[in-house]
Amino acid sequence: MFLSRTPVLPTPEQALKGRPTPEFAVPERHTVLGNPLLGPYPEGFEVADFGLGCFWGAERKFWQTDGVWTTLVGYQGGLTPNPVYEEVCSGLTGHTEAVRVVFDPAKVSYERLLKLFWESHDPTQGFRQGNDVGTQYRSAVYTHSPAQAEAAETSRATYQKVLTGSGHGTITTEILPVEGRTFYPAEGYHQQYLDRNPAGYCGIGGTGVSCPIGVAEAPGVG
Repeated sequence: MFLSRTPVLPTPEQALKGRPTPEFAVPERHTVLGNPLLGPYPEGFEVADFGLGCFWGAERKFWQTDGVWTTLVGYQGGLTPNPVYEEVCSGLTGHTEAVRVVFDPAKVSYERLLKLFWESHDPTQGFRQGNDVGTQYRSAVYTHSPAQAEAAETSRATYQKVLTGSGHGTITTEILPVEGRTFYPAEGYHQQYLDRNPAGYCGIGGTGVSCPIGVAEAPGVG
């Protein structure tokens, strides 16, 4: 019955109260890349946060990208501190399922990651991705610097033009600064889920429309 209604983000008054500390520990290392999930990260590396539907399949897209040092999945953009998966699925925390990507900008540009982001899901669907319906599946980019914000906004405008020309609707992706939008790592069983469960569910899929950004190599790559 819940899925028959249009999902709505909760107000601060409606949001679950959460808890002051996490209820679970996060695994130390990435099961594919072998690097720490929570840091410390190498000096000069950057962090990018993306929401593009079910985070199982979304995370795999990024860990398969050259220049990405580690990835982890979590909950972002919501109101409830230290949420657990069941709470996020209730729609009463305001979070979206997100992927945190730690990358070497000398090997892969932020624009290249944005291109992967746009092409790996349908950013026009609002509070859903395919058959996955709920506020936790909304499209989002949470930026870590003014340069990231500018690149994300520019890429959205660029991709909107080609989507419109291909008969698609308006992009609903929220682009917001990470400040005040804490990334809460998800439970251990969600981390690199499709590495441990290769036949597991992956509900993300793109529009089939190429995004004409990020095609140049990062400086120093050759």
